[in-house]
Amino acid sequence: MRGYELMYIISPEKDEEGIASLVARVNEAIETLGGKVEEVVQTEPWGRRRLAYPIQHFEEGYYVLTHFSAEAGKLAELERVLRLSDGILRYLLTHRP
Repeated sequence: MRGYELMYIISPEKDEEGIASLVARVNEAIETLGGKVEEVVQTEPWGRRRLAYPIQHFEEGYYVLTHFSAEAGKLAELERVLRLSDGILRYLLTHRP
């Protein structure tokens, strides 16, 4: 299994409960696909920040960083889940050395 870093931005319309449920849903999707969220960093909320440019007419977003391990072949399904989640404005999935 390889290490990956996932950064995603959640819509500012979500309240704290909605953000927590969306983060739990993403972590659950990673584990369902056979991945493992890292214990050391796991999921680190960066909080609400101003965006460099508007995304879907929003000026702010709630940033979340997650480190996890997974098989490379399973990432397409994870990206599909991220694209279909209505509360996620953008995401970036990168390989960690």
